[in-house]
Amino acid sequence: MGSSPGVTDSSKRNLRKPHRAPFERRLARFSFLLVAPALLVSGILIWLQPWALGTKLTLLGAELLLCLLLGVALRDHVVRPLQTLANVVGALREEDYSFRARLEVPDDALGELSLEINLLADLLAQHRTGAVEATALLQRVVEEVDIPIFAFDPGTKLRLMNSAGEKLLQQSAPQLLGRTASDLGLQSSLSCENQTLVPLHFNSDARWLVRRSTFRQRGVPHTLVVLSDVSRALREEERRAWQRLIRVMGHELNNSLAPIKSIAGSLNARLSAMNLDAEQRQDFERGLGIIETRAASLNRFLQAYRQLSQMPPPLLQQCSISTLVKRVAALETRVHVTVVPGPDIAVMADPDQLEQMLINLLRNAAEAVLESPAAGPNANGSNDIAGETAPPVVFTWRATQKDVILTIEDNGPGVSNPGNAFVPFYTTKPGGSGIGLVLSRQISEAHGGSLELANRVGQGGCAVTVSLPRTKPQ
Repeated sequence: MGSSPGVTDSSKRNLRKPHRAPFERRLARFSFLLVAPALLVSGILIWLQPWALGTKLTLLGAELLLCLLLGVALRDHVVRPLQTLANVVGALREEDYSFRARLEVPDDALGELSLEINLLADLLAQHRTGAVEATALLQRVVEEVDIPIFAFDPGTKLRLMNSAGEKLLQQSAPQLLGRTASDLGLQSSLSCENQTLVPLHFNSDARWLVRRSTFRQRGVPHTLVVLSDVSRALREEERRAWQRLIRVMGHELNNSLAPIKSIAGSLNARLSAMNLDAEQRQDFERGLGIIETRAASLNRFLQAYRQLSQMPPPLLQQCSISTLVKRVAALETRVHVTVVPGPDIAVMADPDQLEQMLINLLRNAAEAVLESPAAGPNANGSNDIAGETAPPVVFTWRATQKDVILTIEDNGPGVSNPGNAFVPFYTTKPGGSGIGLVLSRQISEAHGGSLELANRVGQGGCAVTVSLPRTKPQ
């Protein structure tokens, strides 16, 4: 026959087992069976004595009362320590390690049990303290690490992140926890191979090295994602490669340009002694002049590029951002530069290098405005775009807890190919050298900061953002 519906396996097991009385009832039953023969014998002996009936009943009642009191005392002596030990074990189960069992007496069964439970409580308390301290240390280390760290559950939902991750995503942890990796723009960090470089759509200028590992939290597997921004390291290696190339090119070209220029000058000087007609003399003079001029131009060209490989380290001192910005803005007279004042703050920087960097960036913004076919400087020094009057160049700065951020915005045509903006030798200007932006980024990174270039969203023009640390860079 099949089992009746609605009866589980555990219920059937309980039905097959005989019902056991509680421990206290069994203890009372065995205590009564232990004293019952003595009570029966003593009762018979008292009843056979030639005493009065009241005396017999009084003795029998006193004997029963004494046995009852001894039974209650025996029950309390056995049950209460067990209840105490049960309470201690229950507290341990609830991770409350403040309770301890009494009666720690050696060579005693109950005392040894109490001693072992107390030792177990001490051990669990030590383990819990160690786990709490290790967790606090881990959280502190994770928070102090200046690289984004994320943890995702099997459903790719964000469960853990540090402050560097909040800074990268530009939102606080309560707003981000529980959202999926695709919503956060981090799906590529989970789908790519481990130890590979990936770009992130919200930070296109940076290249991130993705390192993944797995761990379990409460038995559930999680994926730990660590992102390392290697853009600066890659740019440093690229810069060193360009420096080596420039040194080799400069050495080889200088060895050739010097004698070429010298020979051209010598031949030009000997033309006066040669018997040539006017047309031939003019052709020789023009050809030798071109050779000498181009040799001098190439030499100046090389000297400009040597700045990339010979820039000295910055000499740091206190620099007022307000004073520096106003002085640089006053040097640009071709277009009107609107300075939006920021906080009165100073940074540790090399004022000469910082000023040169800002001059280069402001010159690029002014030239972009002047070359724009859709906008040109009018009488009041502003540009008319789509019927609106806006400043051609805006120079401002703001301060965060750690950095000072300077921004230069222009109303020019923008950058057609931002990916090549920081490539040495690359320029879209007819007379450009292609080192202004590269040198500016090199100066900002030598100060422990960064430089970013991007087209303005929703409007024409370009925005350059320079971030500089407020304290001395490490």
